[in-house]
Amino acid sequence: MSAGLVTAAYIIAALFFILSLAGLSNQETARRGNIFGMAGMSIALFTTIFSEQTHGIAWILIAMLLGAAIGIYRAKRVEMTEMPELIAILHSFVGLAAVFVGFNSYMDRAAVSPEMHNIHLVEVFLGIFIGAVTFTGSIVAFGKLNGKLSSKPLSLPHKHKLNLAALIVSFLLLVAFIKADGSTLALIVMTLIALAFGWHLVASIGGADMPVVISMLNSYSGWAAAAAGFMLGNDLLIVTGALVGSSGAILSYIMCKGMNRSFISVIAGGFGTDGTAAAAGEEDGEYRELSATEVAELLKGSKSVIITPGYGMAVAQAQYPVAQITETLRAQGVNVRFGIHPVAGRLPGHMNVLLAEAKVPYDIVLEMDEINDDFADTDVVLVIGANDTVNPAAQTDPNSPIAGMPVLHVWEAENVVILKRSMNTGYAGVQNPLFFKENSFMCFGDAKDTMQAVLDALKS
Repeated sequence: MSAGLVTAAYIIAALFFILSLAGLSNQETARRGNIFGMAGMSIALFTTIFSEQTHGIAWILIAMLLGAAIGIYRAKRVEMTEMPELIAILHSFVGLAAVFVGFNSYMDRAAVSPEMHNIHLVEVFLGIFIGAVTFTGSIVAFGKLNGKLSSKPLSLPHKHKLNLAALIVSFLLLVAFIKADGSTLALIVMTLIALAFGWHLVASIGGADMPVVISMLNSYSGWAAAAAGFMLGNDLLIVTGALVGSSGAILSYIMCKGMNRSFISVIAGGFGTDGTAAAAGEEDGEYRELSATEVAELLKGSKSVIITPGYGMAVAQAQYPVAQITETLRAQGVNVRFGIHPVAGRLPGHMNVLLAEAKVPYDIVLEMDEINDDFADTDVVLVIGANDTVNPAAQTDPNSPIAGMPVLHVWEAENVVILKRSMNTGYAGVQNPLFFKENSFMCFGDAKDTMQAVLDALKS
């Protein structure tokens, strides 16, 4: 394939990627956005494989078949609740690939023209640095999300100074690397520092803030891909990486605004607390309990109901009976809506995808800012598997790990029913005073089974 055809194909693929991002910005067009993305990637892969500069096509095809087989196998087995950690581990592969590409480019410096030599050294150094940070940061995020690592934020003495020192030393190594016309020792030392730096950045962030971390790692992986594109001289990889990196950064910024967090602090791995308050998980009052039948009676006598789902709904796969309950109540003239917190679940848009999967109408699924003022005029709020996103301690306890985070004001409703398996704390590790308020009721059990029992009672 000639250079002209390659350039034209890359432009078309880039346009498909832009259309993909535009489609993914809305629930109703998300499926179309995925199709655009797959089409763009198919064009990019075909063009790259059969371009004049590509050699060893047989090995490339073997690697692609192996990767595709593993990917298909994993995709068929993964649960929706496991998507956040799957995405985290995929980000780690992108980072590791950037590290390998960087070292390969460094060892193949003879292919670079003399006038571009120093620029190439900077590309190699930065590409490996970004890739290494993305790799270990994503590994830590994966461990926190699947429970293999504690969700509490790590707090080493002088942690911010350690981060700053890592950046300063890495910059000095970059200067030495260029002055020495490439130094293997400097590159290896920097790689080790970057690996430790990425691990510390994410380990220092608490569990309640992990959805923001995932979107930020998505951004890092994009910049790592762009860096690999510079090293390989591949324009499409540069464009694609920049699109992913910038969109991930914008999403992280939006989420930080929604959580009342500092964007700079996210990048620095500095938000979260020292973990001392996270251990406070003891009950601080008495709670009242309702059965599924009593919950159904409460819903029957209501005119307005708001459902606020969380990660527990995803784990139990309770979205299907919830959707049927919604349909049943609406048929009886009850105004039913959903209140979605920006970080409900462990991935941006997690709850929206689950509800769309269960055919819940888009127009009754509202964001936190759209529905927070309506809780005071609501008869019943069903909190299904949510904890930290409905915790009033975020506004009343300055020492809480979630202090300052905007939450859904469910306690303002006339009645609040919280569906949980037990009185255990949420992912942030703090107790929720909502459980002990006078207008709150606990309904214990598996959310799917409980919602099915409520549905049966509504229809009886």
